[in-house]
Amino acid sequence: MSNDINAASSSYLDSLRWNKDNKPQEKNDTLTQEDFFSLLTQQLSYQDPSKPADNDQMIAQMTNFTMAEGISNLNSKFEMLSASMTSNSALQASTLVGKKALLESDTINIGSDQLAKGSVIATQPVEDLVISIYDDKNQLVRKMDMGSQSAGALKFEWDGKNNDKVQMPDGEYKIKAEGRLNGTYTSLPMATFKNIDSVNVNGANGIVINTSSGAVKLTDVAEIA
Repeated sequence: MSNDINAASSSYLDSLRWNKDNKPQEKNDTLTQEDFFSLLTQQLSYQDPSKPADNDQMIAQMTNFTMAEGISNLNSKFEMLSASMTSNSALQASTLVGKKALLESDTINIGSDQLAKGSVIATQPVEDLVISIYDDKNQLVRKMDMGSQSAGALKFEWDGKNNDKVQMPDGEYKIKAEGRLNGTYTSLPMATFKNIDSVNVNGANGIVINTSSGAVKLTDVAEIA
């Protein structure tokens, strides 16, 4: 009985690989619902009438196939959803071009808007905070005294003018923040706004923005302006 059913199953599966012209088809190991019911019909035709197939076993087979087909369909839906989300991410990412991203940096840029912004990152209260800006020759251009500040992201603006109130040329300038933490004079990390020149959508890294300071993940951006 078992051998007959197995033989019938094997014969039917072999027949799936041949077309009406008796030509071999490309092998496909995936069974469709139609294939399953055809195979079930073959099994029933070969069963011993005195020992009919167990109903519970047949139901279990049908249930397993239905579950497998459902999982396959679910995987297809997830692939479609993933493709749709990637497309939406690319569309949203394209709207970032031309905006500014707040990134940790030791440089600051002056452009056509003639107003540069940034933040000093203080993990604890700071005294005698001073922001110094230097040109490409490492000469001091501007010094801004910010006095005593509480902990946090301490925002500041630079109008692009030097200490003599003369407008400086567009470009990138070095910037440094120093102050007293618990009585010790030390440098503090800074973040400045950089122009977003282009955006990439990377499957592994998500959205990556390209600025004059290099490429960074969107998740590493503190603020978009």
